[in-house]
Amino acid sequence: MSQETLEIGLNDPHTSDILIIGSGAAGLTAALNLADHFRVTVLAKGKLDEGSTAWAQGGIAAVLEPGDTFESHIQDTMIAGAGLNDLATVEFVVENAPKAIARLTELGVPFNMDGNAPHLTREGGHSHRRIVHVDDATGHAVQVALQTAAEAHPNIRLLPDMVCVDLATSKHEERYSGAGHVWGVYAVNRETGRVELFTARATILATGGAGRTYLFSTAPRGATGDGIAMAWRAGARVSNMEMMQFHPTCLYNLDVKNFLITEAVRGEGGHLLLPDSGYRFMPDFDERAELAPRDIVARAIDHEIKRLGLDYVHLDISHRGADFINEHFPNIKEKLLGLGIDMTKEPIPVVPAQHYTCGGIVIDLDGRTDLPGLYAAGECSESGLHGANRLASNSLLECFVFGEACARHITEHWDDLPPPRIRPWDESRVADSDEEVVIKQNWTEIRRFMWNYVGIVRTTKRLERAQHRIRMLTDEVNDYYGHFRVTPDLIELRNLLQIAELIVRSALHRKESRGLHYTLDYPDMLPEAIDTVLVP
Repeated sequence: MSQETLEIGLNDPHTSDILIIGSGAAGLTAALNLADHFRVTVLAKGKLDEGSTAWAQGGIAAVLEPGDTFESHIQDTMIAGAGLNDLATVEFVVENAPKAIARLTELGVPFNMDGNAPHLTREGGHSHRRIVHVDDATGHAVQVALQTAAEAHPNIRLLPDMVCVDLATSKHEERYSGAGHVWGVYAVNRETGRVELFTARATILATGGAGRTYLFSTAPRGATGDGIAMAWRAGARVSNMEMMQFHPTCLYNLDVKNFLITEAVRGEGGHLLLPDSGYRFMPDFDERAELAPRDIVARAIDHEIKRLGLDYVHLDISHRGADFINEHFPNIKEKLLGLGIDMTKEPIPVVPAQHYTCGGIVIDLDGRTDLPGLYAAGECSESGLHGANRLASNSLLECFVFGEACARHITEHWDDLPPPRIRPWDESRVADSDEEVVIKQNWTEIRRFMWNYVGIVRTTKRLERAQHRIRMLTDEVNDYYGHFRVTPDLIELRNLLQIAELIVRSALHRKESRGLHYTLDYPDMLPEAIDTVLVP
């Protein structure tokens, strides 16, 4: 490809070789691995750094400590995932972890060091110290390094404030072929309020998770499951959507509702205590106590809160001393001090909150979805890595490994990807809405009934109630969508409702309790671990 061809393509942001939706770890990793050979456009829903990557406090899991092994990391991942993981995927990701850390180091990520080696911490579910980190703000450091490199590359165009509506597929051709090929996306430009068509021969979804389906979540405001919903509507399968991870320790604060207290606080010796008595209750639930996997810890906290009528429990690491806390958790300490909590002297009030979407778009080891031309990586995908529960600090790792995998497969199979032939967006028969209150009301209702009926502990009756509400709201939202010009809020509402439907349908399908899916009607785990795969 000549430099002249590259320059012509980059002059038109609506046409590129590869389109990447999402500007976090997965999307930017893919972009940087493609840009030396192709024209790449990256769309961000808001600002480039507003996704989940920049929010990650903990770190990245990799076998780097003497005495640790790939086999141990693989086993820890499989145990946390309650056997629902795909072994080949787990092996693939774990074995590529040290290389990913090396590449991030080359990009300038300033990992904490212990002499000449990275400083390693330990988190729940891990049998060794294998978490590389940048203080307690690893995700921010990773985002800065990747974004700086992407902004400096002449073949990468980064476009913020583009809210994707739907994938541009074969049905949008002048003559519908029925092949199901994906050739880009339709997106609302926040600045103009109009829908624009972005085309490419390959499209990568790196849109993050669906945490905002729930009332309480540690996810950023934009985590509304857009990529999963768009892929589903286009005809891709999704899997294990019932496996929604709740982080055990979100700060309990009525003004700050989504501040995560990293897993590493428990990994470094923090204790979970009942507020009044100071009783340490985790040993009553699991022999690993605070180091048990997140689903076990979240259910234990939920049990104690409901049993005693509490608003929160305490997480206390003050016994480790001020010097230790200042060294390991400086950002968390400063944030809490601003809220009147000194974690060096007193416990932190915490509650569980939705944290990670373990299910998603079905992909293979190359990041390919069911649809030709469409790839996915990161939290929007279901690669088989996490199974029924994500092991701590495997999430950023998955982004790097599969971002590169997508790039590698596209590069190797470029000649198999035909050029797009897509029609522009048609909004000739719609009007501007004068009933925005409908969107706000329905958004709040979805998140509330999902929290109450489809949360940490479930029952069939609760799920059926949620399903009934979803059906009613779907008719209302579809009617609204068909008559009014699309807006970012309407797009997100439509996607949230689609995600809620997929979660509830998947949860009703699983007649057992496994990992993150715990139901009082089927409390036992079946002998065989089987994925819940939904087909459009």
